[in-house]
Amino acid sequence: MKIVTSLSFQGQCRDAFEFYADVLGGKITAAFPYGEAPPGMPISEDKKDWLMHCWLDAGDQSLMGADMDTEWAPDIDKPKNGFDVTLHTDDIDQAKRWFERLSEGGKTVMPFEETFWSPGYGALVDKFGVPWMVNTIPSADWKPAH
Repeated sequence: MKIVTSLSFQGQCRDAFEFYADVLGGKITAAFPYGEAPPGMPISEDKKDWLMHCWLDAGDQSLMGADMDTEWAPDIDKPKNGFDVTLHTDDIDQAKRWFERLSEGGKTVMPFEETFWSPGYGALVDKFGVPWMVNTIPSADWKPAH
């Protein structure tokens, strides 16, 4: 089984997924705009370039995404809450790079630093409004400095 997080945007899905592919070293394997939908699917001209489906593979993990309008998803324009996309690695330098890149143009919720459970952890909301947590998995012999 594979559980995949699906993210919703309002016209920024392509930009967001290109950014995530760059940050995570991944590859977009599908990006279907509404303008390529089967005939008869009602879509306004200003949304033909929006993505109805986008898929990103990064390592053995994936993200899915789509652009949604308030007509289809009434709360899409509200801040995203109640979830985080979470990245885990045992490489603290990699974790810090992910955190710094994902933070660009966004908002830091918790700075990347040592915690009682991790040698490096941080939380942020990226420039697209998506909440992220970046966590370094401690080695078996790791002990917090404080």
